[in-house]
Amino acid sequence: MLDSKSDTSTPETHAGSFLADRRAIEGLPVRLVIALVVGVASLSVMMGMIGDIDGLSSTEVDAQPQPEVTSPGSQTLDVAVVDPDGNRVSDATVIVRGGSARLDGLATAKSGEDGIASVEVSPELGPNQLDGTLSIDVKPPAGSDFVDERGNTEVLVVSE
Repeated sequence: MLDSKSDTSTPETHAGSFLADRRAIEGLPVRLVIALVVGVASLSVMMGMIGDIDGLSSTEVDAQPQPEVTSPGSQTLDVAVVDPDGNRVSDATVIVRGGSARLDGLATAKSGEDGIASVEVSPELGPNQLDGTLSIDVKPPAGSDFVDERGNTEVLVVSE
């Protein structure tokens, strides 16, 4: 317990020195920045652990058309649907749309056991158009953990 005789300061003196003391304010922003950095690092570690759980992760599929360069007119494109390891995916629906090359509607086909879908297309180029593209989308098999969120290889259509 403090002796009242040893503490000769009055409450007004404490209040004045408290108002003049700026040390607490100088350290506050640094502490907030450190807390923010530690919090963001912890959150990223937790999100990484959640992403590693098989039930919540998904696998991107890609479309590999053959041929990648073609000419206008009626033809068949063989599109292989593959996962990141290069394994073929069966029962996926391949959708071919006109990009800068015209296509009458959509062309669709389902990949077989070999992971290849044969799509009948008839691309056309406009007047004075030397080339164009056809875009490919993949609808993964129902009930699988596959997704097609990234862009796939486009087929280049070149006039003869």
